[in-house]
Amino acid sequence: MDCQAKDKQPVKATVLQKDVGLLSGICLIVGTMIGSGIFISPKAVLLYSGAVGPCLLIWAACGVLSTLGALCYAELGTMITKSGGEYSYLMEAFGSLVAYLYSWTTVMVLKPSSFAIITLSFAEYASTPFYPGCTPPIVVTKCLSAAAILLIVGVNCLSVKLASYVQNFFTAAKLFIILVIVGAGIVMLAQGKTETLSNAFDGTPSSVGAIGLAFYNGLWAYDGWNQLNFITEELKDPFRNLPLAILIGIPLVSVCYVLVNVAYFTVMTTTELLLSPAVAVTFGDRVLYPLSWIVPLFVVFSTFGSANGSCFTAGRLAYVSGREGHMVKILSYISLKRYTPSPALIFNGVLSIFYIIPADINTLINYFSFAQWVFYGLTALSLIVMRFTRKELHRPVKVRMKKENPFLVCVL
Repeated sequence: MDCQAKDKQPVKATVLQKDVGLLSGICLIVGTMIGSGIFISPKAVLLYSGAVGPCLLIWAACGVLSTLGALCYAELGTMITKSGGEYSYLMEAFGSLVAYLYSWTTVMVLKPSSFAIITLSFAEYASTPFYPGCTPPIVVTKCLSAAAILLIVGVNCLSVKLASYVQNFFTAAKLFIILVIVGAGIVMLAQGKTETLSNAFDGTPSSVGAIGLAFYNGLWAYDGWNQLNFITEELKDPFRNLPLAILIGIPLVSVCYVLVNVAYFTVMTTTELLLSPAVAVTFGDRVLYPLSWIVPLFVVFSTFGSANGSCFTAGRLAYVSGREGHMVKILSYISLKRYTPSPALIFNGVLSIFYIIPADINTLINYFSFAQWVFYGLTALSLIVMRFTRKELHRPVKVRMKKENPFLVCVL
């Protein structure tokens, strides 16, 4: 009888399993977007924008751009239900050469550098409480960052469901601290703390180049809105859950980002914000004392969750590239026991450790944002190209491009 029962158990194929539902999809988007960016980028966006008003407008504009990009990805993801994100779409639209260039650039540089940036931010916030009044030693920060990379890669190699549970937990934690900061900001506004906001557009006018750098840093904080497209093959009912998760997750993050920046400006002047080594921690020290310790703790949770989401999706891109023959074949191997792309995940983790050795966060962010958004633009162009070259493909979600809306056509 036992043998017969065992024979009746379904045998899973050695492919990635559909273990990610709508909630986990939303948590992957929100959890990856809200990482270190909102706790690091406010200084850079303010520095390059020149004043509070332009700074807030740039944060809102970055949210609009991310939403427009995500609408393109919603159509692409439901039309081409393959994992790998931009890689699969560029392959269908422009052929193997463009996809090959994208896969090598992203697998070798963009994904591991993103992972390195986030874990370095995690390490800085995690080590700061142990070095009061001074900056943590670089060796400590980088060793802690490497340890986080190894831990996250290990979790993702063990189980897709475990990685999803970790993502869901840390997403809830980061939304909690966002609510705390926004709530404290509302209380400060009610108490009349509006000095910084009342002269929002007073400041030195910024050059076009400076505004561009402000957008780079703002868009870095929004990066992650496309993460769900990398795991389409593991998403339950992708035709429904992919666009729904995008339409829920990205507007939620956009609202949170603008409100968090408003909260910062109720407590700090522009000069104080620019001089702060950790904006969120300074905010907590001034508003939440004696419970100010919860801010660095939950920022650590936030960056760890974002790093987990980055690792989760990066492994899928390397896996698909290996499967298509654009990377070494071993990266397309899947664990027979755990159904995870372990070689691809380990490869991304090893590269990330190399990137943290000489790392300067601001330089990495500027390079990462420029290169990543070039590929985002190419992917949006692929949507238009396939409207003419691949008319036969079924499009459950379709972004409307009317003649009377030239701005939308231009953005798409």
